[in-house]
Amino acid sequence: MSIMTKQRRRSKTGGDRTGEVPEAAVRETAPASAEPSGRYVYCVIPAQRELSFGPIGIGNDPAEVYTVNYRDIAAVTSATPLEVYDPTRENVLAHERVNESVMRDFTVIPMSFGTVFKTDQDIVELLKTAYDAFRDVLEKMKNKLEFGLKVLWEPEAVISEIEKDHDNLRLLRQEISSQEGSTYFARMQYGRLVDSLLQERSEAVAGEILAGLRDVAVASRINKPIGEKMILNAAFLVARQVEEDFDARVRAIGARYEHLTFKYTGPWPPYNFVNIRLKLERAADSE
Repeated sequence: MSIMTKQRRRSKTGGDRTGEVPEAAVRETAPASAEPSGRYVYCVIPAQRELSFGPIGIGNDPAEVYTVNYRDIAAVTSATPLEVYDPTRENVLAHERVNESVMRDFTVIPMSFGTVFKTDQDIVELLKTAYDAFRDVLEKMKNKLEFGLKVLWEPEAVISEIEKDHDNLRLLRQEISSQEGSTYFARMQYGRLVDSLLQERSEAVAGEILAGLRDVAVASRINKPIGEKMILNAAFLVARQVEEDFDARVRAIGARYEHLTFKYTGPWPPYNFVNIRLKLERAADSE
């Protein structure tokens, strides 16, 4: 078994401050813009006043990241050209960098990559129109983080294990090895049986892993596995106060499985647990 933990760029300190921030973070004036531009929106947070997070925004020359506020919520944004952003590694990492920085101290509703509006006023209209939905999600996501867990195995090694316990499968392999002439039908039967047994085994193992994490997670979402080696592709919503317990449980479960690789990532904003349908068209879709 191996566990790979990566992209844990957030410090262990911090928590949801629901808008209470150091004075140094309070923005007194909006950043000046030398030329007409749009507004890139990273996330929505609870905030009682305007804030600034520094020059960490998307783009070759990282823009100042600040909030556009409405009542007690705010969109975290930066000035940007009115363009469609390609999801390059650099751009995606810049988007994630801002969200991870903000989530150190705030509950975050992450926006989709490439969300661009024309003006601050357009953003205010979004916040106003979807205010109740944003407030509801912010309350539900308060002090919660997302972690990802992908579990992989080597199918050939698993097949060898299964053959030890499954007489029919072992006999079919022996028949194929010793048979003269065409082995087409035997190979077809062997292949179907292998697929069925692998599916049965993977579902059982994935179920055991999920059951072991259920009591240290608020919720989980199972996504489609990628490739033939992946047997579990899951996201977990975890309360901040039990983050270390969740970490320890993942490692303890991983230690039980000799032939599995655990790819464990986070914490992230709750990408897999937020689904707000925007009621205002983005600038990229406007005239």
